[in-house]
Amino acid sequence: MSDLAQPNETDPRPMPSSQPVLLRALRWGLVVTAALIVIFAVIGYLASGQPGLWGGVIGTALGGLFLMMTVGSIAFANRFIERDFYITAFFGIVLGSWVLKFIVFIVAVVLLRDAEWLDTRVMFFGVIASVIASLVLDVVVISRSRIPIISDTRRS
Repeated sequence: MSDLAQPNETDPRPMPSSQPVLLRALRWGLVVTAALIVIFAVIGYLASGQPGLWGGVIGTALGGLFLMMTVGSIAFANRFIERDFYITAFFGIVLGSWVLKFIVFIVAVVLLRDAEWLDTRVMFFGVIASVIASLVLDVVVISRSRIPIISDTRRS
């Protein structure tokens, strides 16, 4: 088996065999993030009213967004696998998403640190919960995937 999936009739470009796993992780990440937003909105509201609700929503949404950006950037970068500049594009896209996440995180911290309408403790726990949920989700998706580990290279 090669590392590339067989092309289908509608898309002649071959994709890496990891692409379905990445897309599955992205879909489940969206589902888990949406569920955590609802759960932490309720927990935050019960803990500290309206500021807690916003803290739960913003914290889990930011955490889910940051973690799904990595998977999404890898899945997007795989579109360039047949190009000569694939390695450069792959690392440029993935590293660019990490830099973007860092910038967005710093801006969010600076803008939200003194917000009276936001419970930052609930926001913190929302971010932590979404990080832990994403890590567990990634482990489950990858452990259940079937990616060939031996390529079909022929010796001359």
